[in-house]
Amino acid sequence: MMTGLTTALCLLFGVALDMAFGEVRKWHPLVGFGYLANRVEQGLNRASASRWTGAVAWLLVVLPFVLLTLLALWLAHHYTIWLAPILHGILLYVCLGLRSLRDHNLPIQQALLDGDIASAQRLTSYIVSRDTDDADEEYLAKASVESVLENGCDAVFGTLFWFMVLGGAGAVLYRLANTLDAMWGYRTSRFLRFGCVAARIDDGLNWLPARLTALTYAVLGNTRLALQCWQQQAPRWPSPNAGPVMAAGAGALHLTLGGNARYDGENESRPLLGKGKLAVASDIQRAWQLVFGGTLLWLGIVILIGLFLSGILYA
Repeated sequence: MMTGLTTALCLLFGVALDMAFGEVRKWHPLVGFGYLANRVEQGLNRASASRWTGAVAWLLVVLPFVLLTLLALWLAHHYTIWLAPILHGILLYVCLGLRSLRDHNLPIQQALLDGDIASAQRLTSYIVSRDTDDADEEYLAKASVESVLENGCDAVFGTLFWFMVLGGAGAVLYRLANTLDAMWGYRTSRFLRFGCVAARIDDGLNWLPARLTALTYAVLGNTRLALQCWQQQAPRWPSPNAGPVMAAGAGALHLTLGGNARYDGENESRPLLGKGKLAVASDIQRAWQLVFGGTLLWLGIVILIGLFLSGILYA
């Protein structure tokens, strides 16, 4: 078990690696995990598949990686005192998606500012599941801002939270569960039963991080409006965790998000989130800065707590 100060230093190390190098370009572990999850799903998700089948599939693809992570950390700890903290930091780096949020979304902003709608449509299609063909600037900017705010929880704050609770193994567990939810957690005829367990596990792991994310957005933005939107609008959103995150984020930025979106050629009317002007290109960077500022805030708090606890323990 890491001490408070060690946890803080590992957090700092992992975030620094992520900001310096970004996501792994080749042989990313999460990409390999996604390939394995697809193979398992194709093999087990038959017409007779039940929730229990989905639960077994979840355990088959997640448990071995978590156990291997725990074993590697145990061996590193017993080999030398400094190797385990380094491994914790590297595991956080692999699981974290802070810089990737910037790298995938700011080019959309730049394309919109340059008037290159075709490039903006193509870049946006990489990060969202909604249709982007024939989309205008407002639609694309809104999609990108919503993606940044929601993934601020999934790819950043949720990962940081579970790292603080369980170290590198916690970050791995969370990111794998989150990835399976993104792959299997759909309310379609194919995944309604098979993906139910994956969706519920992700909901459970994300419940507290989502609300801490919403609070972080509120503290760093328009606090009163963010809290008001969180209270009034979040219950209307289909996802119990995305609702607080996106409502608070929209309020913090003083934007109106949600509303109509197209999926597979069909318009879907979603509840409105936030209050204020409609999103434009420059709001994409504002959303990213909200996530980045929140990351710095969390790091600062954890470092202060680590120093405080170290002072108590070693005074």
